[in-house]
Amino acid sequence: MISLTNQAHVKSQDRAIVIGVGLKSEPLTEIKENLLELEELVSAAGGEVVGSIIQVLPQWNPATLIGTGKVEEVAEMVRDSRANIVVMDHQLSGVQQRNLEQIVKARVIDRNQLILDIFAQRAQTFEGKLQVELAQLLDQMPRMVGAWLESLSRQGGGIGTRGPGETALENDRRRIRERVAIIKKKLEGVRKNRAQHRQSRRRHEIPSFALIGYTNSGKSSILNRLTGAQVLAKNQVFATLDPTTRKIFLPDGPPAVVTDTVGFIRKLPTQLIEAFKATLEESSEADVLLHVVDLSSPNMERQIEVVEALIKEFNWQDKKVIHVFNKCDVAPLERQFRVKHYPRVFVSALTGQGMEQLKKLMAQTVSEMQTDVQLYFPRSEEYKIFDLGREAQIIRKETATEGTVCYTQLSSALMNRWKDYLVK
Repeated sequence: MISLTNQAHVKSQDRAIVIGVGLKSEPLTEIKENLLELEELVSAAGGEVVGSIIQVLPQWNPATLIGTGKVEEVAEMVRDSRANIVVMDHQLSGVQQRNLEQIVKARVIDRNQLILDIFAQRAQTFEGKLQVELAQLLDQMPRMVGAWLESLSRQGGGIGTRGPGETALENDRRRIRERVAIIKKKLEGVRKNRAQHRQSRRRHEIPSFALIGYTNSGKSSILNRLTGAQVLAKNQVFATLDPTTRKIFLPDGPPAVVTDTVGFIRKLPTQLIEAFKATLEESSEADVLLHVVDLSSPNMERQIEVVEALIKEFNWQDKKVIHVFNKCDVAPLERQFRVKHYPRVFVSALTGQGMEQLKKLMAQTVSEMQTDVQLYFPRSEEYKIFDLGREAQIIRKETATEGTVCYTQLSSALMNRWKDYLVK
């Protein structure tokens, strides 16, 4: 029987050969960029890249994904470099993985398994560990047939008979399905708890922002700068798996909250999207998205495209977006002239440059979502002006003959709450 808890595929001191693959219909530059990113992911998981190779194919090989000649070349590289693991920049089936391992005489994993390894290393909280385990199990299930073909084939084969291998495979599948159901139930509890917090914020009309962006763009550092919080910010991929929400005081505006969520990446495994739904809901419920971009990255444009594609996939395209170009202190100045996105702000989470401008832009965005109104409070109800001030910014007050007129900005929900005092 195979364990339900996935062991790490890449360990410290592992020597890895990375393989970039693509079809002829794909741009070669994109295949190369994906390969470079794969090398970074191997390093992030603790391995050492000792060789890399690229193959562009007219179509995938169903047995080994890449061509047989290239497989032999990889096997030779493994022998010469004394590598003990091969990482493929494409999802492998269980059969393809098994066939490749037999030929190259080393462990073979794909990009999905590598990303899940890194997530498993980074998960700190109970919820984060549950989400990673769910993603690993969902990834493991379709691979199981290939894994079992070699270890437990059908024995005593014949019409009407069933070997122990098939029975064991079915048992493991059932155990995984049961575990998946348990984890989903626990995560549903987390989701409901978060929904209650969000409902409370909506009830009190607290504007909410969500930090999104490519992994390692500096979202946690920006959260610290904005809120004065001390969220551990590490210069590594997928540093934040669990959403962190902090209060922020905007200039001339109501208090708001900012949430930092998991970073995005190219070819994000669908199992991760499924497992991290509870986390991603924090972004889906936010009023405004803060899209953090690493201005110093040579792949800046491509990373923006990846995040924008995921925004569409999650149906967030109707949300207001502020583009926050981070690391402007280390990026060449001409980079700023290549930026075409609006509204935008250039900041450095390291030095604090541009952070006040970002806060003003956030306050302005909240203001645009509200309507200028006048409220009249008769003397007998002037005490309610204090409650109004707690929920909205009172721009000015004027004393009337028998009461007070307040000039303020209200959202649609607050407008409904204070409708009895609106000056028609």
